[in-house]
Amino acid sequence: MHLYLVENPRALYLVTSSQEEGKGRPRRALVFRAAEENPYQAVVEFLHKDQVNLANSVRLTSRVVKGCLGLICVGDDLFLSVITSATEVGNTRPSANSPESVAKIHEVNFYCLTSSVWDDLTLVGDALPSPSYVEQADVMSMRDSFQQPNSAQPPAVAVFEHPCAALKKILSSGSFYYALGPHWDISSRLAERLSRDSGTADLGAFDDRFVWNEYIVRSLLDFRERLDMQDREDLDRCQFIVLTIQGYVGVFTIPLPAPPTNGAPTMATLTLLSRLGAKRAGTRFNTRGVDDDGNTANLLSYTQVRGSVPLFWEQQGLQTFGQRIQITRPQASQPAFERHFAHLTEQYGYVHAINLLGSKDAEASLTAAYARHLLIAKGVWGDDIGITHYDFHQAVRVSGHDNVMHDLRRLNGMSDNMDRFGFTMCDATSDEIITEQKGVFRYPIADEPRTIPVLVRREWVNSNSLWSYHRELWAENGDALSRIYAGTGALNTSFTRSGKRTFAGVLSDATKSVSRAYINNFQDKGKQVAIDMFLGNLSNQTQVTIFDPIHDSVRAALDARQVCCSLSEYSTTKTATIFVGTWNLNGRPPSESLMPWLFPRENLMVIGFQEIVPLTAQQILQTDPEKKPNKILETLERRPNKKCEYILLRSEQLVGTALIVLVKSELTAVIRNVEATKCKTGLRGMSGNKGAVSIRLDYYDTSFCFITAHLAAGHENVDERNADYQTIVNGLHFLRGKTIDSHDNIIWLADLNYRIDLDNASVRVYAEDDALDMLLAADQLNYVMNAGATFSGYIEGPILFRPTYRYDLGTDNYDTSEKMRVPAWTDRVLYRGSKLDLSVYSRAELKGSDHRPVYAAFRATVHVIDHAKKATLGRLLAESVNSTAPGETLDEKLAALTFPRSEDLPPPSSETEAWWDTPDHPNGVVAASPDLNLSVPQRGNPFDSPIDSPLSASPSSSDEELFNHALALQPPMIPSKKPPPPPPLRQKAGDS
Repeated sequence: MHLYLVENPRALYLVTSSQEEGKGRPRRALVFRAAEENPYQAVVEFLHKDQVNLANSVRLTSRVVKGCLGLICVGDDLFLSVITSATEVGNTRPSANSPESVAKIHEVNFYCLTSSVWDDLTLVGDALPSPSYVEQADVMSMRDSFQQPNSAQPPAVAVFEHPCAALKKILSSGSFYYALGPHWDISSRLAERLSRDSGTADLGAFDDRFVWNEYIVRSLLDFRERLDMQDREDLDRCQFIVLTIQGYVGVFTIPLPAPPTNGAPTMATLTLLSRLGAKRAGTRFNTRGVDDDGNTANLLSYTQVRGSVPLFWEQQGLQTFGQRIQITRPQASQPAFERHFAHLTEQYGYVHAINLLGSKDAEASLTAAYARHLLIAKGVWGDDIGITHYDFHQAVRVSGHDNVMHDLRRLNGMSDNMDRFGFTMCDATSDEIITEQKGVFRYPIADEPRTIPVLVRREWVNSNSLWSYHRELWAENGDALSRIYAGTGALNTSFTRSGKRTFAGVLSDATKSVSRAYINNFQDKGKQVAIDMFLGNLSNQTQVTIFDPIHDSVRAALDARQVCCSLSEYSTTKTATIFVGTWNLNGRPPSESLMPWLFPRENLMVIGFQEIVPLTAQQILQTDPEKKPNKILETLERRPNKKCEYILLRSEQLVGTALIVLVKSELTAVIRNVEATKCKTGLRGMSGNKGAVSIRLDYYDTSFCFITAHLAAGHENVDERNADYQTIVNGLHFLRGKTIDSHDNIIWLADLNYRIDLDNASVRVYAEDDALDMLLAADQLNYVMNAGATFSGYIEGPILFRPTYRYDLGTDNYDTSEKMRVPAWTDRVLYRGSKLDLSVYSRAELKGSDHRPVYAAFRATVHVIDHAKKATLGRLLAESVNSTAPGETLDEKLAALTFPRSEDLPPPSSETEAWWDTPDHPNGVVAASPDLNLSVPQRGNPFDSPIDSPLSASPSSSDEELFNHALALQPPMIPSKKPPPPPPLRQKAGDS
């Protein structure tokens, strides 16, 4: 197929070539234009080739286009992604009824629908620039060119990097593959494909865990679904739309040492297909562990499964050869861990994990946590899951690579499970599954697993050449996957290829290790951003849609209902209680009970510290002191009348500034996407003696961001504090492009260091007299907030307590030292969020520091979205639009549509009102009518036995007897909470 450009209006035409039409493809064209009003929308038409006029068109590339990957918005421009170079790898299953061929992608290009600035026509010899190219290029030059003042040299010619250059680099790396026509599902396992209905494979049926362009191709797949059956078949036969996987595909066709048949040698095809998961994809040190949905970093699927250890863990900072591992949610990983194994058991049946991590240094804690979580998970799955620990590094140091295979075969669970799990085999002529693999081995991400895959059944391997091809395939697979993940080829490939560890291989591994250290620390962050952009993971991305009046109306109606109806049609709300506290410890660990400060009754407890260690030169240079929040946990554990358990959800520290989030243990399953980040502001961002630490999370479907900070000190340094605030707001970034302002609710709990602009004596007198209004009128923070210099849009509760800084240690006396610092409210809690309700704002009288701790309590409304109900509402809206009668306006139809209720239920209870407490029935009491005749025949209970049943002879009490007995009972004690209503009079006591 060929790609053409037409201007006025600007459009791209993807047209079948004469060679393709000669092979039986329909004569068709796929036309793309940018929508006029929506920058994130395209207009797509599927036309017959005869309906397209290419007389004034320009062919954008002389190369034959292999297919379209999708549409993506980058910046203000809309781009079409097409494959311009690919080669066939081979037919992965020659015995199949139809070919299952695979092609490797070598080059992908992005062509703009909205601007001619990015048109590259240099490769087309007879092509001229589009009419608007020159003037738009001049505008870009005037905007971006720069010349140094007083420079005698002429300005350099501006060189523009294509907005999609990083995406192009990744997609053109030789690690992406797609299925050649006729289409077959390259993303799914053989057994899964064969278990589907026979016939032509459906382009819309695929495993979205492994399709990498699902985000950018989704709009085209939706467009395809809206076509009629004939047009849809033609679109599939033209192969305009391509689904791609990342990983490795290798195919070897080899002769077997067997007597020839029909004069031809017996041939065999050996295929290895590795699929890299797209749900939690990324580079080596930027994406680790598991997410809340159970997706692990760099999941690989073939006859075995490889993936990161399914816990929440990270490797932050500069990583050299001694890598530092931090388990970020040590007590809150179990729900995600079990979701991961639920996915595996659903896909493969039995799962046996092989843990190759070491038992020393940084990997020891990860190994212990892995074993602990799997032991708990066995309570759910029993013998369906298991684990074998094997310290690969120690085994190689002691016995070398040669003995690894013998050791593994002797391990408990290995040889038995190999026979137990079996393999998948199908009839070559009928595609009928004869036997299916019933389990899978799971390995961690490392270079070691590439020496493990030789553990396959060898009964059929009688040929040395076949065995050597098998080793070569695994070595090539290891190199390809390692280049994707770590930036270099795999380690230990000399052993994988030859079965021996050579001196040349050792030197090669040393070179790769040095290269990895540089690539992983200095290049991978930019690559990670490009991967997240391609997968649609950035928080500020908007997915491209294709113009369709009906579906656009449905989307607009859903958005309007979300705003106007507060999500009530497809969501519920819950009330969350949050405690936040901040305390500057002045470099001294707490020596007194923290109970006067902490209120362990809330769902979440967020605690910030400043100067948790002395701010000496040694501590400032030490980037990760790792002071654990043991004092907090001990206090909560020893509290009286303990009714719930708190666990450490996440903690983060920047020298002396630390933030701790604790949560009730029963809420860990509903708190997701927990991330932490930090920002230095000391010495212009070079030192961590001042700065901020932030933790964000999703509580159900509502996002929260908590920030603790320590701003510049000094009574007169207001501008420095304002600058620190701006540095923090602009410099704190979470994964996928999220910032502080990306959240529904934001709470600062910090030592902001703003002072009171009055003389020392006046401040002390006003403080002693509790004349707080006089002090607040001179408060620096109030001044800069009113001026809009900092904390614009934030709220602080009423300050009804004395200044918290600075006290003599252990006393209630303000500073009597030589410096005689002016008292001030340096420690503050500020918040922003329409659903945050402040209930308490005060300070605690702890005297172990020169600051007093401050605390606040919030009630927050969180949304719980029923995504299935939301999808159903969208379907109902679409059906309603399609059934609009003539003369009926669309707006009236949408406004009148309501979500059907299965029952007429009262509104749900809240924290202050119960659904059964109404003016007609206070406290849920329903008075019996004096005219009520209980002897009147009434409809019987549907669970009653028939009169002639022998069960009816069992002794029982009548409704009247039970009712009279209940009236004779002593009145019950009134509980602290409102009781539910009594059962209706017509029910039997046993059915209430």
